[in-house]
Amino acid sequence: MSEYLDNLFTLNGKTALVTGGAKGIGRMISEALLQSGARVLISSRSAVDCEAAAAEMSSLGDCRAFPRDLSKVENIAALVADVEAVGFGLDILVNNSGATWGAPIDEFPEAGWDKVMDLNVKSPFFLVQKLLPLLSAGASSADPARIINIGSIAGMMGKPGGAAYSYMASKSAILHLTRGLAFDLASRDITANAIAPGLFPSKMSNHLTGDEEARKMSTAEIPLGRIGTPDDIGGVAVLLCSKAGAYMTGSVVTVSGGLDL
Repeated sequence: MSEYLDNLFTLNGKTALVTGGAKGIGRMISEALLQSGARVLISSRSAVDCEAAAAEMSSLGDCRAFPRDLSKVENIAALVADVEAVGFGLDILVNNSGATWGAPIDEFPEAGWDKVMDLNVKSPFFLVQKLLPLLSAGASSADPARIINIGSIAGMMGKPGGAAYSYMASKSAILHLTRGLAFDLASRDITANAIAPGLFPSKMSNHLTGDEEARKMSTAEIPLGRIGTPDDIGGVAVLLCSKAGAYMTGSVVTVSGGLDL
């Protein structure tokens, strides 16, 4: 890589927190940040999964596990204390933890609404709130701290795939919340952007990608004819966190192979 490109995209010396970083899109982003030079702290509800993922990713760089169930707001303060205890501050927050629920409209339960909205919208907001002192401490106008909220093209389309009504509503909400955060936090030298992925391999999308037949049916609707790869999502995350993305805020970057067209 040329000196120019290395300077533009390096994350050397940065510390990132990725929620839901043990699996799926969160892990893809964590690995990309590590390979770009960042120290990565991952959080996940399962201690076993979180610690195993951090151990595996430690071959790529400094990766540490802080298992917390962020569906409960009271655990947010504990995660913030974890990050503070590491002692390196915080430059990047990736709000990736999420849940979904599918049921026909006339059977959709209140529990399925509350669980998804709480984890996908409420928890990211309060995590941002509690981490503001850490994020702003090392930020500057030339090198702002970064917030990336992981949305979904489901928040931009009218078709509730799998009758996932609370999921599509939550992802639309987090995309719009991102714009509000971007406006309010610009004066604190913090940018806020969102990524709206399409179809990527993960536990949440296993019913669409888990076997060859399902994958064939799913990719038939994608203009580029394939599902996303770790480089597809990781590269966008690195862009938003690097010097190359320092002037971007309030943006929603769709990474869907054209599925949202």
